[in-house]
Amino acid sequence: MRQNTRQSVLALLMIMAGFSALSVAWWTQHELGIMPCELCLWERWPWRVLVVLGVMVPVLPSRWGRVVLWLCAPVLLAAEGLAICHAGVEWKWWPSPFPACHAAHVVGRTLAERWASMPLTPSKPCDAPTYLIPGLPVSMAVMGGVFTLVVFVAWSAGMVWSKKNRRF
Repeated sequence: MRQNTRQSVLALLMIMAGFSALSVAWWTQHELGIMPCELCLWERWPWRVLVVLGVMVPVLPSRWGRVVLWLCAPVLLAAEGLAICHAGVEWKWWPSPFPACHAAHVVGRTLAERWASMPLTPSKPCDAPTYLIPGLPVSMAVMGGVFTLVVFVAWSAGMVWSKKNRRF
């Protein structure tokens, strides 16, 4: 198999992983009606970047495609770091780094002032885990971390596989 084809297969894996993670997040939010917290929204960014990197690989020369594939490593590590951070917040190991993750502060002296200070949409605190599978106490943050770890292992194996028989 040619080197460009090997890189394209690995790029396709990164695109599929990114779309899979984003699809589950979209489905949870729009179909199940579960509002994401601030950390949930941040956890989506590495997957978007991964999709963009995956799209770039096949259109670049082989040498540059490999460089772009190497950029997937820090993106996946960032995704794993965000998942670990979110799981730690859910397990009350540390507070959330984002002020939006805390409950809304309603201020004012009169009832009208308090109503006016309330957010238009309800916000979900980051320390309230979202469980998708009934009876299985594994939150979406933990599932995201496990998924990221699986994708990182697949990426690592793919990088070793694509390095074999390189000609440049």
